[in-house]
Order: sequence, then structure tokens, then C-alpha cells
Amino acid sequence: MDAVTPFDFYIGLSLAVSSCLFIGGSFILKKKGLLRLAGKGSMRAGQGGYAYLKEWLWWAGLISMGAGEAANFAAYAFAPATLVTPLGALSVLVSAVLSSYFLDERLNVHGKIGCLLCILGSTVMVIHAPQEEEVASLSAMAEKLKDPGFIVFAVCIVASSLVLMFFVAPRYGQKNVLVYILICSVIGSLSVSCVKGLGIGIKELFAGTAVLKEPLFWCLLVCLVLCISIQISYLNKALDIFNTSIVTPIYYVFFTTSVMACSAILFKEWLRMSADGALGTISGFLTIILGIFLLHAFKDITFTWDSLPLYLRQVPQSSPWAQPYAPLPSHDTHEDRKAPRDTGSKAGVPPELTERRNNGTKDITKAFA
Repeated sequence: MDAVTPFDFYIGLSLAVSSCLFIGGSFILKKKGLLRLAGKGSMRAGQGGYAYLKEWLWWAGLISMGAGEAANFAAYAFAPATLVTPLGALSVLVSAVLSSYFLDERLNVHGKIGCLLCILGSTVMVIHAPQEEEVASLSAMAEKLKDPGFIVFAVCIVASSLVLMFFVAPRYGQKNVLVYILICSVIGSLSVSCVKGLGIGIKELFAGTAVLKEPLFWCLLVCLVLCISIQISYLNKALDIFNTSIVTPIYYVFFTTSVMACSAILFKEWLRMSADGALGTISGFLTIILGIFLLHAFKDITFTWDSLPLYLRQVPQSSPWAQPYAPLPSHDTHEDRKAPRDTGSKAGVPPELTERRNNGTKDITKAFA
């Protein structure tokens, strides 16, 4: 187990940030491609179609995502997963900004504040990220994979994924955005573990170690290809059916949470963090989640800086102060004195009783006359 040098740490940080730019742009390109196919009347990906394989925009998005994942792949070899994975929030920010320009999805004041919170939360996580590497060789990785806690975790992930894919997705996949995203997220936690192991193996390969003879290296590669294939398939379905501004943030939250749980079980990077470091990392992650919530929960509200004074002056109609103040007259006017008064009706007496009472008064007056 070797310590990560500051140079390696910042290389991993730079690779993680660049991967966010590519991945955030890939969502837009793939969505544009799927929208073009829907306009042509082709069978949509959400209905099981694969017409997107003939759309060059979709392939451009896939290449962009591949470049981002490659940079992300390399980042795991230089920096801890606890740092690299949460920085994926920047891809949400990039996707939100680009979708406002290319997909005509609005970015209001809440969205801009959410973007700022994502940047602040990511900065806090970078400051408090662990500076040490828990696994530095494939042999150490093999020992980690034999841990009973990780074996139980992996079995639960595989079992839950199979249930979601074969029983839940056919019934509720096109109605609930969480179904496809949950499949991508839980499978993604295993793919990140494979990426981390392969990244360590590639570093050893460049150092002169014969890692290509290790069966673990090829097992991790096969598992990675399988996991990524499942993620791409179900992420395409989610993007085709639901709005990009809904898919991207929910996918980030579930994916990052799954990866951090897997990292805590497998690599145990949290054990080498101080109390304030762990608290800062969690606070930064929660700040990112809050930013993502503001970014997309209020996206349909038309709210700009110019309309802020109007919102501040506006009073809810249910408020007792909603009606404008009108002072009561201090004395009767000339028209009020000339107008007849129906005292009976004002007192709440029914009109029949009022008429009967008036007739009785007239009879008494005639009797005295």
C-alpha cells in the first residue's frame, strides 16, 4: 500500500474534471440523436428498438462518453474513488447548461444557484478527499475481493439487478424513472470497482510487472465490459422516455451513493480519513445533492432575477392582508341619508316577518286614529 503523491493526486483530479466535460456533453448528443429518430417515426429505444445505432449523433455522444469514461478510468488509477466519483456532479452541471442551449430546456434562477452549489460541494470534497491509496497492486486487489463483506455486497447487487431487469423493468420501466436508473446505478458500483482494479493493473504494467498473465486482470476486464453494456442499454431507455434534466441528476445521486458504499466496503478508504475529513466529504456530497435538487426540482418555474421584485411584492390570496386597505366613512353621506333602509333584512330577519310586522304597525296606527 503506497501513498499517493500530490502530483498523482492532481493528475487524477484533472482527469476527473475533464471526464465530466465529455460525459456531460455526451448526454446532449445522445438525446439529440434519439429526438431525431423519434421525429422520423423510428422505433424508439424505450420500446426495445435499436434504430439509434444508425444515427451519427448518437454515435458522437457514445464516443464522447467513451472519452469521458476513459479519462475517468485513468483518474481512478491516480486518485481515490471517494474523490473521483462525486466529482461526476460537474457532468450534471455541464449537461444542465448545454441542455438550456441545445435542447431548449430552461435554466432559471434556482438552476443557476444549484449549479453554484454543485461547484462549491465539489470543491469541499476535493479539499477533504483522502490523500492515500488503499490498494496499490493486483495482489492486494485480489485480497480485497476475497473479503466476506464485499462478497455479500456483490451477491446482493447481482440479485437485485436481475430482479429489476427481468421482473420490475418490463412492468414499470416506462412509467417510473427510478427503475432503469437503479439498474444502471447498482451495476455501476461494480463497474467502478473493476475500473479501479484495471487502472492499478495498467500502472503496474507500465512499471514492468507482468500483469497480463494474471487471471484477475482479464476477469476484471470481462466484468467491466458486461457491466458497461448493461449500463448503456438501460441508460438509453431512460433517456429516450424521460427528460434529460430528470435522468441526469437522479442517476448521479444513486450512482454516486452506490459507488461510495462499494468503496467503503471494498477499498475502505474511509478508515484512513480523519473525523473532520469524513465530515467535510459528507457535507460536500450533501451540498452537491442539494444543488442538484435545486437545479431540477424547480426547472418548470419561470423565475428570473428581473422578476424577483414582483415575487417579493406579491401577496398570497389566502393571506388576510391580501385585500387592499379601504377606510370606513366617518359619517353618512347625502346619498346614504336619502336611501331607504331595510332594517329587517339587515338584522337578519326574514322578509315575510318584516312584511307582517309592518302590516301590524299600520293596523295599530289606524285604530288610534
